[in-house]
Amino acid sequence: QVQLVESGGGLVQPGGSLRLSCAASGNIFSINVMGWYRQAPGKQRELVADITRLGDTNYADSVKGRFAVSRDNAKNLVWLQMNSLKPEDTAVYYCNARLYTPTPDYWGQGTQVTVSS
Repeated sequence: QVQLVESGGGLVQPGGSLRLSCAASGNIFSINVMGWYRQAPGKQRELVADITRLGDTNYADSVKGRFAVSRDNAKNLVWLQMNSLKPEDTAVYYCNARLYTPTPDYWGQGTQVTVSS
């Protein structure tokens, strides 16, 4: 079992920045990939960015050059630095953990990010 707790969401003006954090606990040594997904009202959940234990990253085209995902394996933390935020980035952001074994992913409870003037 893995537990994920996100923090750092909120309201920000267009062009602003936010940093999301996710703390993992439980069977952390089984985690391979950690990432961030988001879901806007009326839309499907989509990948924003993820990072492997070795540090390889993957980004959605819509956030490349604006968002950066990072990870501290020793502290079991993953972050999402979001810069140049746009109204279309408004969504609930979820932390995700994928294990080395073929088991269902783990999810955090989500944190709301609202970009509005």
